[in-house]
Amino acid sequence: MHHAWSRLFVYLLLAELPWALATPLVLRLGRQFPLAQWRRVSNWGIHLAACAAFGFVSAIWNATQEELLNPWANPSGPDPFMHLWLQKFYNGLLSYVLLYGAILLVSHALDSREQLARQRTESALLNEQLSKAQLNALRRQIEPHFLFNTLNAIAGLVRENRNDAAVTMIAGLSDFLRRVLEDSNRQHVPLGEELEFALKYLDIQKVRFGERLRVNVSVPNELLPAPVPSLILQPMVENAIKHGIAKRVQGGAVRITALRTNGTLKLSVYNDGPSLPQDWEKTHSGIGIANVQTRLQGLYGHAFELSMRNQEPGGVEVSLSVPWKE
Repeated sequence: MHHAWSRLFVYLLLAELPWALATPLVLRLGRQFPLAQWRRVSNWGIHLAACAAFGFVSAIWNATQEELLNPWANPSGPDPFMHLWLQKFYNGLLSYVLLYGAILLVSHALDSREQLARQRTESALLNEQLSKAQLNALRRQIEPHFLFNTLNAIAGLVRENRNDAAVTMIAGLSDFLRRVLEDSNRQHVPLGEELEFALKYLDIQKVRFGERLRVNVSVPNELLPAPVPSLILQPMVENAIKHGIAKRVQGGAVRITALRTNGTLKLSVYNDGPSLPQDWEKTHSGIGIANVQTRLQGLYGHAFELSMRNQEPGGVEVSLSVPWKE
């Protein structure tokens, strides 16, 4: 095998150059006339014609190289050009089809991966929009729920001829609803704002209960900037008022606490009212706590805890834990 090794190296190095240059055209044809639509005979005809055309060009190129370089060091020289061209074309038909098909297959795989990634992105955006819509719907469920309860309390004050107290409660309600509208587009707010919001609600309730309602807040200052779901404390406080304080003639106390532990932020609302009955989960299915649980699940998935339990020597505590975020 006494070949011209340097010329043979150049010949083999450049042998697939026509197919390298034709690859962008094959990719364009593959996208314009996809073989996935296998019932369209015209698509197959176009690709077979393109494969044959590129094969002709490749055969011409390699025949020209062999004529010029004689890489096999044939003593009598290479065969005539037409003979070389036709020989290389017929001998390379199978490899041309396989190479053309391989390019289409790789193109289809890359396009499918890109399309899948795009579909996943669009699906994630749609899921995010759906989640936001669901959270906004749940959030707005609180507003009429709270509004109806407060209006009932105002009506009760009017029936008792406590007109000044009713006017004060209406003014507090107006301020409260103004804050709701201002925060309508935010799913998370700093804990300090959420606490101020809950205290505004308690101020409204103090007009109704007077000295019968006592409030205690134990929240460290360093926790006030922590983000929490908006309108998350108010349903918990409302639950303490409705199912705890309102059921006792002497009223009672509501205690709000917050602490950071093991990478979570824990919020608790305690009232010293009547304890929960054993079957409270079946008989006490109020909107407030159920709403809180559904919203937390939409915001955090399973990365949260919500519980309502009796405390010793008496009273009920609702607590929730959410992931800590700076």
